[in-house]
Amino acid sequence: MTILQFFLWSLLKIAVVTVVMLLGIAYTVLLERKLVGRIQNRWGPTRVGPFGLLQPLVDGAKSFLKEDIIPTGVYKPLYILAPILSLGCALISIGVVPFGEPNVGPGGMHLFQIADVNIGLLVILGITSIGVYGIALAGWSSNNKYSLLGSLRSSAQLVSYELALGLSLVGVVMRAGSLNLRVIVESQSSKGMATWNLFGGFQFVAFFIYLMAAYAETNRSPFDLPEAESELTGGYHTEYSSMKFAMFFMSEYGNMITVGCVATLLFLGGWTSPLGELIPAPQNIFVHALMPIFWFVLKVFSFLFLYVWVRGTLPRFRYDQLMNFGWRYLVPLAILNIVATSLWLAYQPLHR
Repeated sequence: MTILQFFLWSLLKIAVVTVVMLLGIAYTVLLERKLVGRIQNRWGPTRVGPFGLLQPLVDGAKSFLKEDIIPTGVYKPLYILAPILSLGCALISIGVVPFGEPNVGPGGMHLFQIADVNIGLLVILGITSIGVYGIALAGWSSNNKYSLLGSLRSSAQLVSYELALGLSLVGVVMRAGSLNLRVIVESQSSKGMATWNLFGGFQFVAFFIYLMAAYAETNRSPFDLPEAESELTGGYHTEYSSMKFAMFFMSEYGNMITVGCVATLLFLGGWTSPLGELIPAPQNIFVHALMPIFWFVLKVFSFLFLYVWVRGTLPRFRYDQLMNFGWRYLVPLAILNIVATSLWLAYQPLHR
């Protein structure tokens, strides 16, 4: 394969994944509106298209066509950069996520992953950590006290829960012996659910910590204190309108999808079937290639469903409760999980 062909194939994969990601963000919003509507005993969107399925397209057009108001007191360069930075980090982080089996295309390229990086897990953690700068800059540059308080809350929240989230993943990395996301999936793929880290790997405590930290990392209810309409009007995005306002929400839902992908890869066996080899692989080559993607999407969808279910069920925490929960409970629990996993791994050779 020539350099030009490699470049064109890479561009094609980036374009496909970006379009699918943006569509996923749009229809995750619709999923949330529908599910929360059912939880609250109402219909949700029903007017545009069959069952309201075209509502995301109308919402996107409305965001583009609305008047873009920029207050006179803002620091304009950072005010404009903030939503771009948040959305950019949300989209870039999906670049190292493997969506299916390592099928090799022209020139030995992976078909279902943009970049196969040996430290893929660290890349995702690093990029998502940078995303908080968008929120911090938005609050500071808006020259609004509510916005500033929201951005400060988000920064403190990230420091608190990023630590717990990172520590929760150490046990998974120790069990797989690698930071490569494909290797982590392959370490869980022998017997279906029995070898997933959530069950067979005894990482259910780590999964709980990851789940709680993920809610805080993505500013989702019940940990959506940086927005907290009852206290801060709209928080860090109070002074934003039109597409800039929509970009913050696109980054939030994009981060939800990324968190769901990482949870699927690290705890739920990735693209592997929950039944393992009990069901023979389909003979049709096309179906055989798409089944792993089907399992992957189904697991991510289940994670997003849980996200929305929690939002429709639990009330918002107070800010002091949020910080206490992270530092007093999740961080010590994550450290204990590392110690327990180390002892368990050390015991395995002795047991054999």
